[in-house]
Amino acid sequence: MISVAIRDMSGTECGRYEFDPAALADGVNRQLLHDVVVMYNANRRVGEVQTKSRGMVAGSTRKLFKQKGTGRARAGAIRTPVRRGGGHAFGKKPRDYYYRLPKKAVRKATRMALLSKFQDSQAVVLKGWDCSAPKTKLVAGFLKSVGLSGQSVLLATEGLNVNVWKSARNIEGVEVMPGADLNAYSLLRQRNIVITVAEMDRLIGRK
Repeated sequence: MISVAIRDMSGTECGRYEFDPAALADGVNRQLLHDVVVMYNANRRVGEVQTKSRGMVAGSTRKLFKQKGTGRARAGAIRTPVRRGGGHAFGKKPRDYYYRLPKKAVRKATRMALLSKFQDSQAVVLKGWDCSAPKTKLVAGFLKSVGLSGQSVLLATEGLNVNVWKSARNIEGVEVMPGADLNAYSLLRQRNIVITVAEMDRLIGRK
């Protein structure tokens, strides 16, 4: 069993949260996590680079000088890749780097990444986001009270919590995301995670 303290917005411990690791994942597969992160990074690539081939470069297609009798090396058009100002021999073309791994593998990787945070003591369980209005001071004070000030943190909210997002958007290294949108890339990119009791209950099937 994994047991972690439940904190309130002041950072005070107000209970313990216990769960069976198997309820999240049956272990942490580093190779699967690596494959999923590579997939997310590949899908973030734009791939719009392009260079000109010899057919796209401005210039005549006539032969520079006759083939024989000049004493020089034979030469073709001025747009050949071996000449300055010529086209690229193997020019880059726009391409799509997008691909997807099986849905089950991606979902499993997300749960493995979350489990690894608890195993590495990089997860904080919050009783609930008590933000009635956007206040950066409130979120900054909470992070300081739980020892996460100045570190990269992912704040998982129940649904889209605009007040939490507006409160944390000016804090360096802090990212806010609805719990339903959690993925392995975001979990592993940020060093720590703050997740509510309600979101944990949903993930492990208590709700």
